[in-house]
Amino acid sequence: MISFKASDGFELSGHVYGDAGTAKAGLLIAPAMGVEQRYYAEFAQWMAAQGWLVLSFDYRGMGASRPAALRRSLKGLDADIRTWAERDAAAALDELSRRLGDEAKPVHWLGHSLGGQILGLLPNRARVSRAVTVGCGSGYWRENAAGLRRYVWWLWYFLVPLTLPLFGYFPGRKLRKVGDLPKGVMAQWRRWCLDRDYMMGEGGEALRAQYAALATPMLSLAFTDDEFMSRRNTESLHGFYAGARPELRRIAPADIGARRIGHFGFFRKNFEPTLWPQVPAWLG
Repeated sequence: MISFKASDGFELSGHVYGDAGTAKAGLLIAPAMGVEQRYYAEFAQWMAAQGWLVLSFDYRGMGASRPAALRRSLKGLDADIRTWAERDAAAALDELSRRLGDEAKPVHWLGHSLGGQILGLLPNRARVSRAVTVGCGSGYWRENAAGLRRYVWWLWYFLVPLTLPLFGYFPGRKLRKVGDLPKGVMAQWRRWCLDRDYMMGEGGEALRAQYAALATPMLSLAFTDDEFMSRRNTESLHGFYAGARPELRRIAPADIGARRIGHFGFFRKNFEPTLWPQVPAWLG
């Protein structure tokens, strides 16, 4: 485990896999909402064995980046999704670049769900040579997969408005939903998910132009049985990344001889021989 600081001095935790001296490139893994970096450990170890220097990290308030004083409650932690992107993920990208050492070696991005949505927010996004998104889409609730739409309205219109002022954060562990999240993160995520234009509804034309200007080659891995993201969610996000023109690979479990992949399945070790090789093959 390593420590590094965001631009505002907040101490973050990450894990480095691989040898900087022999690595041919770097890969930053940006987590999904409510998912700790340890979830990606087996995939990160495998990528390191392929010759990559890999850095995973936790956003502030999550996993190992949750200060001891906030173990019982995230109340009082001032952060929203843009904080996670513009400060935390940006600092992780800088840390990976620093450890890689050689500026001639490319640094790549792998974003799971939220981690794929936020690349366009990073102030140092130009450092990313190529990007892969996994299970990624806009998040607008009316475009969510059918199974999720049946109950997510209850989350956005009842549960979140009730719990945020009551607890001062979102107590997801107690509710067995998503996980504990800072108040600002959950409030902003709610606003985005209720807006047809997702983050662009709040960011306006300036943010839309910022995303459209990103020309980083991008591969989008999506799954037909994703219980959260529909094809429409994915296509909406691709519309934001207009300059990157993401290459979409929409994979059905039957395509790889599996019964299920889902929103979280890609990173499970049983997909090492079928799904994982697509990442280094495309990045390389």
